[in-house]
Amino acid sequence: MTTIVPGRIMVVGAGGREHALAWKLAAEPGVETVLVAPGSAAIASEPLAEIVAIPATSIDAIVASARERRVDLVVVGPEAPLADGLADALLDSRIPVFGPTRAAAAIEWSKAFCHEVAASAGVRMARSEACRSRVDVERAIEHLRGADGGFVVKDDGLAAGKGVTVFGPGQTPEGLVTRWLDEAYGPSSPDRAVIVEERLHGLEVSVIAICDGRRAVALPAARDHKRLDDGDRGPNTGGMGAYSPVPDFDDGAVERTLADVHQPILQELAARGSPFHGFLYAGLILTASGPVLLECNARLGDPEAQVILPRLDGALGPVLLAAATGGLPAGLRARLPTRAEAAVGVVLAGGRYPSESSVGEPITGIDEARGLGSLVFHAGTARTSEGWVTNGGRILTVVGRGPDIAAAHDVTEAAADAISFPGQRRRHDIGMAAHPAGVGAR
Repeated sequence: MTTIVPGRIMVVGAGGREHALAWKLAAEPGVETVLVAPGSAAIASEPLAEIVAIPATSIDAIVASARERRVDLVVVGPEAPLADGLADALLDSRIPVFGPTRAAAAIEWSKAFCHEVAASAGVRMARSEACRSRVDVERAIEHLRGADGGFVVKDDGLAAGKGVTVFGPGQTPEGLVTRWLDEAYGPSSPDRAVIVEERLHGLEVSVIAICDGRRAVALPAARDHKRLDDGDRGPNTGGMGAYSPVPDFDDGAVERTLADVHQPILQELAARGSPFHGFLYAGLILTASGPVLLECNARLGDPEAQVILPRLDGALGPVLLAAATGGLPAGLRARLPTRAEAAVGVVLAGGRYPSESSVGEPITGIDEARGLGSLVFHAGTARTSEGWVTNGGRILTVVGRGPDIAAAHDVTEAAADAISFPGQRRRHDIGMAAHPAGVGAR
């Protein structure tokens, strides 16, 4: 199969993941321009990047812009536009898009659907029940509460990575479930649901694959850290840092995941008439009895993207275009080629994250951090006449690289130390469990 390089690419989104995508794609041979909608001032500073001032959820405007600019490929970053049907609209206009249709993206925007598909595909997940009332929740907790008394409650819909609450022995959801149901669906909606799951124990790992509807090729594995504070304490967040590779989950384990998780799910979705073209994210937990699928996402993880993309050894754009159109090349191996180096990423968040955003606080030290050898991807910043200021919950992701995780961690820490803004919160233990001097992540 002849390799076709997309010269004009549009990336949809504005966060750290989209900054990393634009950074990666803009540096590849044959790329003429990377349009980013809506993008950010930081993304605009990347070579060949051009901002398109259209919100990611403005589907008609994105389709019109992609047609007008004659883009060769649209890559959708965040989950919300996929759930709203952006890929469907682009396909209707015959514009190549790397991102699943709304029906296929239900693997993320409905956790109940994910459980249903996985069960039909023979993929092991935590035991669960979909609940539509407080009474249903209480019954499910009684049924699924583990030997240690723990259980997990999840919002069935999209929650920006924060719709999961883990309960320990003796804890109860109290008003949480009713609030979720009412806020997400309305008191009388027949679609309202939350998912109660058994609580599993073990380290987590993210395995993301590029899918063409039938076949998949894996990106390198990464480990995300969802809890706000060191030692996996505090509330769940959208992610406070990640590292790659994962020493306790080698290349063989990645290929087994591709065969045992991604391929069966792809086959099941195709059989249902919803072939999946896009990034299929498998979030696994490594239990004593083997890996178990916790969730699927229909996109690249964030902050996993920021540590995975710098490790790729070769162009990404042609692979995404092939998956979006004619299919992945037959001779492609199970894993994309990867540089023999490690990457550790640490998120710098606002002082009230994850409950509130930080706006207008001056940021210093970004250039100094880059001078120390790190990459700095912007997730929630704005540029004023006086410099960078905060404009979100997660503000920056600082990524260090090195021959191993210990060395990459040292680069990341030194670079993150150089950056300052009022109220900054960050973890210092990202990747520490992955080398002998570290401490356990859980």
